[in-house]
Amino acid sequence: MPKVLTESDIETFRERLCDVAEQLFAAHGPDGVTMRQLAEALGVSAMTPYRYFQDKDAILAAVRTRAFTRFAQAMETAWENLRNAGGVPHQPGGPYIDFALNNPASYRMMFDTYQPTTSAYPDLVKAMERARKTMTMGWKDMAGRGQFTGDVELAGHLHWSALHGAVMLELAGLLREPMNARAIAGPAIRALMRDLGIAPPEKKGE
Repeated sequence: MPKVLTESDIETFRERLCDVAEQLFAAHGPDGVTMRQLAEALGVSAMTPYRYFQDKDAILAAVRTRAFTRFAQAMETAWENLRNAGGVPHQPGGPYIDFALNNPASYRMMFDTYQPTTSAYPDLVKAMERARKTMTMGWKDMAGRGQFTGDVELAGHLHWSALHGAVMLELAGLLREPMNARAIAGPAIRALMRDLGIAPPEKKGE
């Protein structure tokens, strides 16, 4: 008689499956991984994953939802900590780079993966939008306090591009010391902020 799964059992296995899938998807691309390979990596039968997800696309959506959510939480916490420390009008790049380099598989699932069925997964769409908002929340905060009068959306996307470009160069192994993501992103963000009319403090690592 099959074991009756509790909600806790289901959630635990789904997390295990997402952990394995994230690593395999990041290494080989979603198209290079089969459901059978996921099952083998977990040490379960080929049909077991289908008890928890409809198909591989649903697993990919779950992996990406989790990654975007964790990223958003990290960025929101970093900005809140900065504000609590004195509300310095400064756009931190360190926490973004920390997340990307400490979670390279998650980062690739977020920004280096094309999933044409994204709109079919409401939780994923919601998580992506939450993550996107973190790219402008600092600029909106400064605009609300009269410290920035420019285009918030443009500033956020320019800031995001500077961080993402530096991170992807490092993740791709294209940088050589002393060049690394932090060494590139820090001056780029400071130059961006000066160009947008804000004088940020000269801080290394951000």
